[in-house]
Amino acid sequence: MMSRIRPDLPIYFLDTGKHFRQTLTYRDQLIAKLGLTNFINVHPNPEQLHDIDPTGELHETQPDACCAVRKVYPLKDAVGHFGAQITGRKRYQTPERAEMPIYEQLDEMVKVNPLAYWSAKDVTDYIRRHDLPPHPMFALGYPSIGCQPCTTRVSEGEDPRAGRWRGKGKTECGIHMVDGKWQPVRREKKSFEAF
Repeated sequence: MMSRIRPDLPIYFLDTGKHFRQTLTYRDQLIAKLGLTNFINVHPNPEQLHDIDPTGELHETQPDACCAVRKVYPLKDAVGHFGAQITGRKRYQTPERAEMPIYEQLDEMVKVNPLAYWSAKDVTDYIRRHDLPPHPMFALGYPSIGCQPCTTRVSEGEDPRAGRWRGKGKTECGIHMVDGKWQPVRREKKSFEAF
């Protein structure tokens, strides 16, 4: 959608150093296909990685800390100066997102979730209507894909996100939450006219 509205809008990709190679190839295909001209790869801070995850195995014992150093801190450093951020999250994706508002406050930033009320069918219909390629691992049983060590195949009948942090009691990486909760924005509608 953003490529049709404004292809030069900054789009940030968290290159955690733990992605499936297929994800990185897919990222590059989408950049070329959609003509995105301001795509920014965000990497973890090498010094923080060295201090916090020197062996690269932190995900095995402390997945929240791994997500923090590879996702939460780098994204906050990269986009923290903006007043707003647009996400592609949908309410149907997880129970934690079921009450997610369209506008939410995260620290000093407003997060805009324009697809919050979309269903899985809405997403599929949009992909087909605009001839968008699916992630190559989707057909291999990966309906929700994160970092390689923390993503497994999903069996038929399982929740689509069951393969994310399997067995860890974790459902979110933390980049969209404050103290584990969504923060709905309580402002007058006119505050959002810039969007």
